[in-house]
Amino acid sequence: MRTSTGCQHAMEHPRFTFNPKVGIDNPALVISDDPEPQSPRPTLCHLKRLEGQNFGFLLRAHHGGQRCEVGGVAAWSSAQRGGLLDGDRVLEVNEEQAHSGDFCRIVRKIQSCGLHLLLLVLRRDEYEQAESLGLDLQTLARSSKGDGWSRPRLCHISRDPECGLGMTVAPVDGQKGHFTVNTLPGGPAEKAGVRPADRLIWINGAPASSLSRSTLNKTVERGGASVTVLVIDPKGESCRVRRKTPVLPAVAECRGLPHAAKTMRLVKGPDGFGFLLRQEKLGGSQRRVHVLREVEEGSPAEAELMEDGDLLLAVNGTPVESLEHDDIVKEIRRSGDEVVLTAMSTRGRDFYRELGIPPLMFHQEGSLWDERQQTGTQGDTPLRDGLRRPTITGTEGRGPTVTQISQEL
Repeated sequence: MRTSTGCQHAMEHPRFTFNPKVGIDNPALVISDDPEPQSPRPTLCHLKRLEGQNFGFLLRAHHGGQRCEVGGVAAWSSAQRGGLLDGDRVLEVNEEQAHSGDFCRIVRKIQSCGLHLLLLVLRRDEYEQAESLGLDLQTLARSSKGDGWSRPRLCHISRDPECGLGMTVAPVDGQKGHFTVNTLPGGPAEKAGVRPADRLIWINGAPASSLSRSTLNKTVERGGASVTVLVIDPKGESCRVRRKTPVLPAVAECRGLPHAAKTMRLVKGPDGFGFLLRQEKLGGSQRRVHVLREVEEGSPAEAELMEDGDLLLAVNGTPVESLEHDDIVKEIRRSGDEVVLTAMSTRGRDFYRELGIPPLMFHQEGSLWDERQQTGTQGDTPLRDGLRRPTITGTEGRGPTVTQISQEL
């Protein structure tokens, strides 16, 4: 019985021996043609950082190249945890096209995006494959999103004395924590950009999924003179669920947010710029802010509509709220006779702080560094404590000079 069983087992699983003279004769082995190479597929990387941290990578732009390149991904950084690799080519930053010709705008967008960053990238070999095949990278990025993709909308709604916000909120059947919005035709919500049947993601900075229906209704019906909502259409929400991507303010279209930041381009006069920068504590808190004070009459600062009490947010396009007073003063002095300052009122800064989004997230103004690059002036040495300008390096030899711009993020 044991012998019979052993023979049956051997017959079911014949032993294979390779004979180099005969070749391969194995009925279990099937040889087929090499598979066709797959077309390049973009990778979506979601980077999450803590307050005061950077993302842990370098962004480079080569003159003559179409896309920015990722480098210097730090070990254990949010970039590494998010799946970013050295050599990745960036197609989109927070769902907006990223071209190397807009390097400084891309850097500012990343610096001002808050704690979350979405990068759509092609791995190095996939990028080279796409280039060799002559593929349109913008079309490639768009097709990777799938059907029904749309951007969310961040809408600020002012309450009307007669019809209120012009919208109601109702739960989605069978989906706990999901709410849909019904709008009054021609009402304040619809005018602000909310559409019928939109999904409500958050209201006044609070996720809708964390609020009860009664709390939501109270906010909509009696929640002050205005509310700010993040919404997306149902197909767009379903598309993001399939792609496992969050709905974030950083990827939203901005619709009528108040308290816009102002950019002031100052040219030094005989008596300087005509203002004083002070570091102060906000009343009732330990939070320190950089305040523009003592704006002199007839000065370049007054000519650019600087107001006493404005809060300084950026110098030459780089956010400075988290920096020390002395470092900001050094950067302003380093700029020479021209400097670009971005500021906002205290009330406006409080508005964005309550929403939990950076005040410069949707600010599109350029910087002095941009203008100097257009006229051929190179950047300066990076400052300590995070206040950095893009670093420019050049390689010379036979053929044209290759210029590379890099920025630590």
